[in-house]
Amino acid sequence: MNKNRQRFFSAFTLIELMVVILIVAILAAVAVPIYRARVDAAKWSEGKAIMGTIATAVRTWCAERSPDYSGPKPSSLAELGFMPGDCTGTYFSDADFTVINVTVVNPPQFTITCTPTDQLDRPQSPVSVTMEADAEGNVTWSQVP
Repeated sequence: MNKNRQRFFSAFTLIELMVVILIVAILAAVAVPIYRARVDAAKWSEGKAIMGTIATAVRTWCAERSPDYSGPKPSSLAELGFMPGDCTGTYFSDADFTVINVTVVNPPQFTITCTPTDQLDRPQSPVSVTMEADAEGNVTWSQVP
């Protein structure tokens, strides 16, 4: 009986344990970047949802004006009817969103850019995301890595 116990406790050598630790380390090195990318993608879903709300406000702003409108275009969230803090979430704030190139046509053309700057737990990648609506009403998303 003592012989069986001795054989059981001496089953793994130091080399075998080191190989197992190495395999676990390699798996962790592969999994951590994938996990980080998924976390950033989840954070960006909040930013994209806010950009969708801003896009709806731009479309409403353009619908209230006639197609021959040539006055000033909205350049801030306040000009679209947002109050301070309306576009602030967990990872983004009002200052992170920019509305440019608004053209009053049917459907309206515009570009909205989100670049997170002042939030502590902001997403790290990509640096910014842009939403563009063209004259046919198609929306395209692009990002700066």
